[in-house]
Amino acid sequence: MAEVVSSESPISTSTGVSNSSVALERLRALLDAEGDRAEWQLPTERDLAARIGVGRRAVRRALEVLEAEGRIWRRQGKGTFAGQQPPVQPHLIASLADRTSPLEVMEARLNIEPALARLAALKASPESVAALRRIERKTAASTDSDGHELWDSAFHRHIAETAGNGLLLALFDCIDRIRQSPSWRRLRETARNRIRLRAYTSQHGEIVAAIARHDGAGAEAAMRRHLLALQANLEAAMHGEPAPQDRTARLGDSTEAADGLGL
Repeated sequence: MAEVVSSESPISTSTGVSNSSVALERLRALLDAEGDRAEWQLPTERDLAARIGVGRRAVRRALEVLEAEGRIWRRQGKGTFAGQQPPVQPHLIASLADRTSPLEVMEARLNIEPALARLAALKASPESVAALRRIERKTAASTDSDGHELWDSAFHRHIAETAGNGLLLALFDCIDRIRQSPSWRRLRETARNRIRLRAYTSQHGEIVAAIARHDGAGAEAAMRRHLLALQANLEAAMHGEPAPQDRTARLGDSTEAADGLGL
């Protein structure tokens, strides 16, 4: 582990090592010494520069690297903190859930997730596509409500992560947490059945295929079709009516019991 030095230990530049590299090494050592303690607030850039014996510009550059690595996060007007940025506070989620409705949540998803799918298609690496395929298979293979909820949420979140936009990911997380509120449970039990699950599995496959071939427009359109199907089934469940995609189903399939798998 690198040694954390004070301002009394000046850095020699005769070795050819840049101040920014030295600053990064020493800031990592400082974080290691704190154990990446959650919510630990780092000193100001001025104080850090004096503490580790480098200029403020070098500290600023090193902090940018550490932020990109996920070891620190910043909040404007508050400062810089160690560890991962915490999610939206639970009390705020609960408040939002009380003031919205499932249809509003679907409206928000329709305005965010197709764009995330388009960005994911443009930025996806072979590794992220392989991970998305694994999650897709896990979702399709789920045989109980909890398993499907877990993997379906992971599928959509992996796309949001692959999109590589931190602000949109934060919005996605907020919506996803509202979606998991208890008020959704009764609707989830009535809005899904085997016919619909098969359709969703096919739609997931279309989304993955578009992302894998880096087809932004195709991924956006596939995600929109998927969410519109979810929305139609949700509205049908709320009104006690069969969803449009069920009306032409075979009689034998239409009598299958709902599995209680989540929307």
